[in-house]
Amino acid sequence: RLFAHWEAVASTHRVSLPRDMAGPIAQMVRHSQAREPVPYVSLSQHGKCEEAAYEERRYPAGKWACVTMGEPMYEQSISMSFMKLMRYICKENSVGCHLGMTIPVLNEIHLTKEGTELEREVLTAYYLPGVFQQNPPVPMDPEIHITERAPLRVITRVFYGITTEETILREISLFWELLGSTDTVLRETYIVASYENPSIPRRRNEIWFICQA
Repeated sequence: RLFAHWEAVASTHRVSLPRDMAGPIAQMVRHSQAREPVPYVSLSQHGKCEEAAYEERRYPAGKWACVTMGEPMYEQSISMSFMKLMRYICKENSVGCHLGMTIPVLNEIHLTKEGTELEREVLTAYYLPGVFQQNPPVPMDPEIHITERAPLRVITRVFYGITTEETILREISLFWELLGSTDTVLRETYIVASYENPSIPRRRNEIWFICQA
């Protein structure tokens, strides 16, 4: 029943779910309550009527497991990448055990020069739990790379629901309207941060504008 449910979720992302994902799915559900947040420092919050419209944060350097995919649709790229990362998190690693889930999972995207659509390649990144930061387990999948990502300063804004190319472009446009004209953030590269699994219809996401170094 659990596999059938996730098979239906995968189909909404235009991907088929391999049978070998049954084990990782069961493990992720079993450990769903224990999710370690990626550490950060809140630098400032901006909002109206006591509601934060956006927040500036600093994330320290850290080790991430990363996969890059370039499927025809954004949803396909992130789904295929996360299936690989789930296998790594659940067992397909050099320590042979469940590593633990961290949130958010990051999807780094690039806009075309015209800014009207996304480039096909998407990098999906999973932060290694604190216990594995010094000595990350080695992935069995050669397409997963352990990367030391530099400290990052971002301006973030929450949005809810599905993440498709259309919704992401809309959120980027809305955020630019909110921020107004500024040279302090990158214009071609953005990050979509996902906090909940894709079976939750009104799941929490954030769009991250990356501050210039």
